[in-house]
Amino acid sequence: MANNANFRVPVRRRRQGKTDYQARKAMVISGKNRLVVRPSINNVNAQIIIAKPIGDMVLAAANSRELVKKYGWKASTGNIPAAYLTGLLCGLKAKVKGINEAILDIGMAIPTKGSRIFAVLHGVLDAGVEVPHGEEKIVPGRAKGDHIASYAKDLSNENPELFAVKFSKYTAEGIAPQKVAEHFSKTRAAIIVSFKDAKVAPELESIPEAKSKTEQTTKQEAKAASAPKVTAKVEKTKITKTETKKPEVKLAKELVPTAKEQAPKAKAVLKAEKSEKAATEKASSKESKVKISSKEKVTAKTKKETEVLAQGKASAKKATKKGEKKE
Repeated sequence: MANNANFRVPVRRRRQGKTDYQARKAMVISGKNRLVVRPSINNVNAQIIIAKPIGDMVLAAANSRELVKKYGWKASTGNIPAAYLTGLLCGLKAKVKGINEAILDIGMAIPTKGSRIFAVLHGVLDAGVEVPHGEEKIVPGRAKGDHIASYAKDLSNENPELFAVKFSKYTAEGIAPQKVAEHFSKTRAAIIVSFKDAKVAPELESIPEAKSKTEQTTKQEAKAASAPKVTAKVEKTKITKTETKKPEVKLAKELVPTAKEQAPKAKAVLKAEKSEKAATEKASSKESKVKISSKEKVTAKTKKETEVLAQGKASAKKATKKGEKKE
């Protein structure tokens, strides 16, 4: 294929999977500011950029490492709560510079519902910057880290060793992963206070704490233990109902005649039916015989008439022959 004259090598950044030039061209032609979100494994980066003939100009930017340096964030800088706070910080910086609108630029990333990209978008929207989006992609309950807290509770009860390995950074910083939502609200308040006269959407209420698996199993066992008592009550009620209905059944049986009493009546009925059938068969046979005899009589008459006609014709011929001879 490479030896063909029509072959053309794709652009370098397209080969590397870094830039979708078709989407970039459409965004640049629109002339609007772009909210560029680029998450990595350990950090989240958000920028508001405008394209110009010289090149792209960054108008406002925020990185999740700023949360640790300036606002006292002690949890992971690459999770969903950190992504939301990074978007909120970027949106407030943009509002200070008079930027009120932008369009989302996710690059070559897959737009997965509830991902860190849309957590950043959620933070920018709460800061007051308008960005066209589909509401189904944002999951508000994940912004505060309630899902992290519930997972940490279950893991600490089931496998404490694995819990210590997975949440070692949280414990090293002196934060219990079960209380990530409280730490989130503190850092969010610190970010809002750092900007004067900042108008931010109210903080969402945390989701009620999900019941751990151990609590669910204990409750299920308790229900299973109490189940036999319920069944015993049901059986008692059934017995009482059947006892009340017994006298009515007996009366019905007394009113209905027995099979022995009904036997002679049934025999008489069968005899009457047989006699009626025999009479009808005899009558039908007689009618058929009468019809056959009448048909035979008619055929005999017709034969006689034909014979008489034939004799008359023969005599007429003889007479004609005799007259011819005399002449």
